Amino acid sequence: MRHRAALAALALLVLTAGACASAEGEVTAEEPLLVAGAADLMPAFTVLGEDFEAATGEAVTFNFGSSGQLAQQLIEGAPMDLYASANVAYVEEVLAAGVGDPGTQETYAYGRITIWSPEDAWRGWDSLEALADDDAAGTIAIANPAHAPYGLAAEQALTSAGVWEDVEPRLVYGENIADTQRLAATGNADVAIVALSLALAAEEDGGGAWTLVAAELHEPLQQDLLVVAGEDDRAGLAERFIAHVGSEEGREVMRRYGFLLPGEDPPAAWED
Repeated sequence: MRHRAALAALALLVLTAGACASAEGEVTAEEPLLVAGAADLMPAFTVLGEDFEAATGEAVTFNFGSSGQLAQQLIEGAPMDLYASANVAYVEEVLAAGVGDPGTQETYAYGRITIWSPEDAWRGWDSLEALADDDAAGTIAIANPAHAPYGLAAEQALTSAGVWEDVEPRLVYGENIADTQRLAATGNADVAIVALSLALAAEEDGGGAWTLVAAELHEPLQQDLLVVAGEDDRAGLAERFIAHVGSEEGREVMRRYGFLLPGEDPPAAWED
């Protein structure tokens, strides 16, 4: 399955996104809800944060990055209220360190990976095996598998496809999955293996071409979250945001960016 569109300005850089002050007084502009989110969530959570503020008047600030690096920051005491990881293993590390409320842990989505490049650099890659030919695919970007779940999934998929040894000398590593997409978008890599959410977001903005990677080639990208905040009022606000993500409106936003949701079957198009 390949989607094409003309490449436009790509704005999927890891950033901090804020919202306005609470109308209720529970949270002020100086004290927004602080969400540490995996970089693949940037498109969906940005929309969800705006919707949450519009519905509740509560401010939300996002810190997007690699799940492993965010987990380490939380373990070291970073002041966050909610942690949404791209891999359940990092949530379990945070809990093992005594951080967060284990009663709030839940799976909110499953992710997928794609072969992606800007439209003008697309060479018709229809499988991971196509990346083994260095004439067809030069430099390949993946996220750092040491701390980025989507990078680990890329490594596992390339290994399962039998092409890891062929492509490893040509790999360049992004700090997280959004940084990985940036490498290809800016011409610092010929192609990237990125989250489906980012491929869809780029397509929505008018740019990029991609091919979905078969899910059986890597371990499931089970994405869990939990409340980190210890104070009751902060924890309560975090739980309200979790409820928003799990609402029908929130689930629709997550589907829009290619996430498989708990209790749902993959879209038929994914199996083409």
